[in-house]
Amino acid sequence: MALSRACCLAWPVISSDVFRDQPILTGARIRLEPLGSRHFEGIWPMLSEPESMRLTGTHRQFTEDEIRRWLATRQDHHDRADWAIVRPEDNMVLGEVVLSELDEHNASVSFRISLVGPHVFGRGYGTEATRLAVDYAFDVAGLHRVHLEVYDFNPRAQRVYEKCGFVREGLHREALYWDGRWYHCITMAILSTDPRPSRPRPAVRNP
Repeated sequence: MALSRACCLAWPVISSDVFRDQPILTGARIRLEPLGSRHFEGIWPMLSEPESMRLTGTHRQFTEDEIRRWLATRQDHHDRADWAIVRPEDNMVLGEVVLSELDEHNASVSFRISLVGPHVFGRGYGTEATRLAVDYAFDVAGLHRVHLEVYDFNPRAQRVYEKCGFVREGLHREALYWDGRWYHCITMAILSTDPRPSRPRPAVRNP
């Protein structure tokens, strides 16, 4: 059977350093800044906040020195994008958002977001940060697919992802053991050809 012309068209291979010139992304209520050492005071509490650790399935305890060294190297990795989520009016760090695990041949990347704690949940910050990162991945970096994982005990995050256009694709059964119980991990993704909710496009500028 002859393949359709669409099937035979190759998606352009993405450069392995596609995130070399990582910009600041500005939305209506937040901005995404390239993550670095200056964000330590805002990021560090998140790594010991019980609910943030549970939602990300993070068992390991990190030291301050480990996180300082990790932050200092974020912009040395051009195959991933790490942003701090910042509230402009008071420069409060609300969390981080990451595009990583770049597959340049298949134009795909994984997505991860973490907020600093329950005091900033439910205010729309995560939704806006997700949309900014997804728009950048498709409209600037030229990627085709963004995928993520979310645990089944986190329906709030699942609703946020669905609102941003992500579609549920599968399930990893009993993928996380937490506090004496097993939990499933849901996989979701959005394609560059999928509909995205209409909204103003983010302002993009160099740091």
